[in-house]
Amino acid sequence: MLINHYFPTTIWNEEKPEFVKSLNKASNKYITESRKREKAWIKEKGDFGRSYHSTPLTMDNEFLDFRNYVGQKSWEYLDHQGYDMSQYQTMFSELWVQEFAKKGGGHHSAHIHWNQHVSGFYFLKCSDKTSYPVFHEPKTGARCTKLKMKPGLKGVWPGHEQFHLKPKPGTLIIFPGYLEHEFAVDHGVEPFRFIHWNIQAVPKGMAKDV
Repeated sequence: MLINHYFPTTIWNEEKPEFVKSLNKASNKYITESRKREKAWIKEKGDFGRSYHSTPLTMDNEFLDFRNYVGQKSWEYLDHQGYDMSQYQTMFSELWVQEFAKKGGGHHSAHIHWNQHVSGFYFLKCSDKTSYPVFHEPKTGARCTKLKMKPGLKGVWPGHEQFHLKPKPGTLIIFPGYLEHEFAVDHGVEPFRFIHWNIQAVPKGMAKDV
């Protein structure tokens, strides 16, 4: 029997540690500013469960080399899927850094990035004791007809409905914006910081990062 895999969901990941040191340093001020904005909340209700987000990073030249690299890789990611990228260029619609609370409890519930062609993460501070991204089966029909999986399976099989990706500092992940994902609850044992972005492919000559 010929086995075909149609409509796959593609996730790219690579280890790119050369950006970690400089981007940790460049992002420190953004996390500090975010904590200051949340000062009243923290004083009244505590740090537990918080996630500290930066303002947009698209105009900060300390992130320029990283933006150029991610933009090119996102273009290649779309080209690899068969899109005619000779007609398009990639544009950052969002780029920010965030860090989960020191006291733990930081997480993100399952969600998608509507109307974004490419989304991604770059991990600056993490370990096997911190949070991690969880990706969900994107096909609604498959979820509606879910069966029990065989015990002891290794790796990710077509019948699986979740994929847990455990990063380390320097891990870069690129995936389609429609792919539902979440972040597991962080226990506050070690710092957890990452850069997040969304990218659109627009007709050439129309791109302008926000």
